[in-house]
Amino acid sequence: MKKVKNIWWAVKLFAMRIRYGNPSKKLKIIGVTGTNGKTTTVTLLHRIATSLGHKSGLIGTVEILIGEEKLKLNSKKPIPATTPDSIFLTKIFSQMVKAGCEYVFMEVSSHALDQNRVAGIKFTGGIFTNLTHDHLDYHKDLENYFRTKKKFFDALSENSFALSNIDDEHGDVILEHTKAEKFFYGFGEETEMVDFYGKILQSDFSGLELNFNGEKIHSKLLGKFNAYNLLAVWSVCRLLNFDMPARNAFSVALAGGDRVNKILEDIKPPRGRFEHFKILDNVLVIIDYAHSPDALEKVLLTIKEIKPENGRIISVFGCGGDRDKTKRPKMGKIGASLSDIAIFTSDNPRSEDPEKIIEEMQDNLSEDESVKVITITDRRLAIAESVKLAKAGDIILCAGKGHEDYQEIKGIKMHFDDREEFEKILK
Repeated sequence: MKKVKNIWWAVKLFAMRIRYGNPSKKLKIIGVTGTNGKTTTVTLLHRIATSLGHKSGLIGTVEILIGEEKLKLNSKKPIPATTPDSIFLTKIFSQMVKAGCEYVFMEVSSHALDQNRVAGIKFTGGIFTNLTHDHLDYHKDLENYFRTKKKFFDALSENSFALSNIDDEHGDVILEHTKAEKFFYGFGEETEMVDFYGKILQSDFSGLELNFNGEKIHSKLLGKFNAYNLLAVWSVCRLLNFDMPARNAFSVALAGGDRVNKILEDIKPPRGRFEHFKILDNVLVIIDYAHSPDALEKVLLTIKEIKPENGRIISVFGCGGDRDKTKRPKMGKIGASLSDIAIFTSDNPRSEDPEKIIEEMQDNLSEDESVKVITITDRRLAIAESVKLAKAGDIILCAGKGHEDYQEIKGIKMHFDDREEFEKILK
């Protein structure tokens, strides 16, 4: 039955590509894969390209954009996935071609790679951000997860580029068999192997001051993880000759990039990606999509580095139901150890009992960590409690949902937006 279904799907896709004239070949498509940073990277690239006058498309977790117009989907048909299926993509690419788009910046998820959703797409370039513990409910172990990501780079053509984070332990080997021209970025020492190197000169709540290949870059984005996102974006701009003298396809010349640097100064983070605002008596709220151990740890360490000396960290987060259970105790321990107060709550429990999930988050806690934990199953009440506990100088991290505007409980998606909840409390 599965074989018949796959054949039917392949025939339908072939017919679609003939009907639409294989539109992906008429676009310069840049794919971004990795555990964290995909949404920020594609969003910043789209904004820069648009600011420079290049009409572009964006396909990602938060939204699909054709030029600057958001693709309208009715409530019964939301964006199918981070990376939609190949038939849906063919239709979107066709619309982008008709709209006059030159570039497309898209997230490429491990699920999409495993299910061949991007097979047959001609990519101009691919970016690897990092690989950490996530989606192991699907991939079973980290090795399978890595091999799935690697498929993307193995399939790139010799006329494309592959850009990888050399500071990640998988950053070198993931490009081992690619035919594409290889480039690396990172914040280690400048070496011949690193084409784009960065240094963090200053990092606080006003933003980042960076040095990329000898050029000073200022950004309103916060934290080391965003420094990596910015360096990846800056590197791609160089490889695509954005705001550069025309040379060859992947020139790494540095002259003439002032406009890109200026755009980076003013750019804001995507919705739900370290989104921050002040409330009450000098209390800062940060809303972030961090829903894996590594992402939660990076966000909390960033807050720890730049918070006021007398300020406390109050974290509000949970773990999703019907997903990788092994990360629950890991996330619980990270949140409890790096927060002054950690409120464990619900985050899309789906078909599972939310209280059971919260229990599993506490499995690995020491006595000292347990003392700092408060459990409140209702996320709305958990957010309210974080505000009630906060004092001047404190930082509240509300993690896990980011841009999402729903809670999924027992098969039903109910409207729920973390930012809206804070606004309601303040009113």
